[in-house]
Amino acid sequence: MSGNNLSQLPALEALFDNLADAVYLIDPETSNIVWSNTQAWKSLGMSKDDILNHSVLSLQKDVHGLPHWSDIAAEISKSDRFRFLGRHAHKDGHEIEVEVNTTHFQWEGNPYFLSVARDITNRVLQQREASSDVEKELFALREASDGVWDWNIQAGTVTFSPQMKRLLGYGPDEMPGVLDTWKDNLHPEDAPLVMSSLHAHLNGQRARYDATYRLKNRNGHYIWVQDRGRICEYDENGAPIRAVGMVNNITDQKHTEQNLQKLASYDPLTNLMNRREGMIQLQAQMNLSQRQNTPLGIAFLDVDHFKKINDIHGHQTGDETLKKLGKVLKKTIRTSDFICRWGGEEFLLFASNSAMNDMIALGEKIRTEIQKAFFNDICPITISVGITVTNGRENISDALVRADLAMYRAKENGRNRVEFTRHDVQPNTIELNCSASQE
Repeated sequence: MSGNNLSQLPALEALFDNLADAVYLIDPETSNIVWSNTQAWKSLGMSKDDILNHSVLSLQKDVHGLPHWSDIAAEISKSDRFRFLGRHAHKDGHEIEVEVNTTHFQWEGNPYFLSVARDITNRVLQQREASSDVEKELFALREASDGVWDWNIQAGTVTFSPQMKRLLGYGPDEMPGVLDTWKDNLHPEDAPLVMSSLHAHLNGQRARYDATYRLKNRNGHYIWVQDRGRICEYDENGAPIRAVGMVNNITDQKHTEQNLQKLASYDPLTNLMNRREGMIQLQAQMNLSQRQNTPLGIAFLDVDHFKKINDIHGHQTGDETLKKLGKVLKKTIRTSDFICRWGGEEFLLFASNSAMNDMIALGEKIRTEIQKAFFNDICPITISVGITVTNGRENISDALVRADLAMYRAKENGRNRVEFTRHDVQPNTIELNCSASQE
């Protein structure tokens, strides 16, 4: 069935064009609109060409991507009528509140969806005017948040507002009204803290329930939410029987925070940890090494003759060299290792549960991989590596001094080499030992 087939029925077409509602004929598999009545595109300030053969996802602001559409399509195919509350995007940028009722049928062996979208903007406004004070307050609460929940604690039932269902990609008649509907979609890492906060409020240990966590939507993706609630009704014995709360989508805010945290913790040039974050992680690994009584390997890596690159080829070439070096280092070290840009062309590597022989082997691997990676570059580089091992029962500065002095001995002995110092040697009586000769 196609738009052309339907257009051959002028009486039927005229009937559809006189409807006040928008009508869409949709291909379930692709989500493409294969036909629409005039109201469908006029109500959105669009032309017929803006609608036909375009995905319904381009109109519907509350269906995100084909996986989400596929889930909804499966539900439509199982029901006689599927109702969805959403927002259609007008061409000028504003949103239209719509109630969409969709049915499914077969035509000449092919499946189709027929969706009737009704503009309910005025209905929403009328509800606001006609409601009682309590209903107005509840309406305002729903509209001011991305979702509201109302939990009958004793009955074990939960009412989720249409906005909350829409936030998670569900229709108003979906999402069973039980606590597990919400609980089962908590991120596993966040669930213990969230449930602890909820129980603390129910037990009177907190004035309100307040939690920030990740909640799984219909697509299987997690969004960040701020969830706040409070007990609003008790029985004659003082036991809580009803709680109400609201949820706000803070995913964009969280992503911004995470980006800012990354900027504060990572070197923008090499995309490695910066010195500040490196010291935080090194202290954590020192503590772990002490608790578990395991060795922690530490190494300083320094680019040989880096100043010549800047002097001869310019600082931009020097920056590009460091960018590439950061990529080579991340690819070469083990997933359990840590590396940060210590400053300039110097880097700090530390590896948990790594004895001296392990660190020497790792240092040689890194040195060799860097030499190979830059061999044919306009600015071929090598590195000098200084290694030590600690048991975590000393000051960080003592271990760093040993690794730093070992690295400078590597420079003195010809560069492009790995050297180490024993962990039982004090910095004021340092004795360095060579492990590799210059190539």
